[in-house]
Parts: sequence; C-alpha cells; structure tokens
Amino acid sequence: MHRWKGALTALLGGLTALWGWFGWLVLGWCALMLLDYLSGSAAAAKAGEWSSKAAREGIWHKAGMVVVVLVAAAADLLLALVLDQLPVVSLPVEFRGLVCPLVLVWYCLTELGSAVENAIAMGAPVPEWLRKLLAAGREAVDQAGRGQ
Repeated sequence: MHRWKGALTALLGGLTALWGWFGWLVLGWCALMLLDYLSGSAAAAKAGEWSSKAAREGIWHKAGMVVVVLVAAAADLLLALVLDQLPVVSLPVEFRGLVCPLVLVWYCLTELGSAVENAIAMGAPVPEWLRKLLAAGREAVDQAGRGQ
C-alpha cells in the first residue's frame, strides 16, 4: 500500500512540476465538463427526456467552450508578447497570463452550478447556500474580468 501511495505522490508531483497549477486547472475544468455532461444525461434520463440530439448539442456546447478557452489562451500569449517586445508598454509586474485563468475559473464555477442543477433534477437535496456560493463566485470572477 505504501509503495502505491509513494508512486502516486511521485506521479502527481512530476505532473505538477511539468504543467504547474494552470495544468491542474485545465484538468479540473475537463473533469467538471465530464461531470456536468454525465449528470445532465442522468437527469434527462430520469425525466424520460434523454435524446441523442440533446446529447450531441451538449457536446457541441462543450466544444464551443474549448474554443473560448483557446481564444483566451491566445489572448494571454499575445498580451505577453506585446508586453515583452514593445518598450512603450510596460507593467510594474511580470505578466504571466490573466485572461485564460479567469475564463477557466468562470467555466469551472459554471460547470459546478450546472452539475448542482442536474443533481436537483435527479432529486438530490442541495443546500441553498451552495447554489448562492457558486453564483457569487462566478459573479466575482466576472467583476475581476471587468476590472471592478
């Protein structure tokens, strides 16, 4: 058992060294998209409303989100390039990306909120404060993105 734990710890440490916190954020977002898709499918099946057309629409929705994340990553790369190469534009701190992490956190909160709604549709009791917390987190990220 201890060897297994040691191997898992070494693997996770190696992955963290390779891709850092941002990689874990991307992986978490992917896991949350899967959770939302599966819980949405389960909620639809429980209601007798599951259809392959709706399932395809859900996949297209997720694919669109991937496009938005790629655009946000490209925006961060462009901003970093401009800040590194144009001497007229400078910041008092090193720019390491802001757009893509904010978009990913916003999407993570959105996926969590959607999964909670799916759980409710499946009959699970959900504390109201959890729904409010997720909505408040999403609003806070929105405000941070708007610079407020």
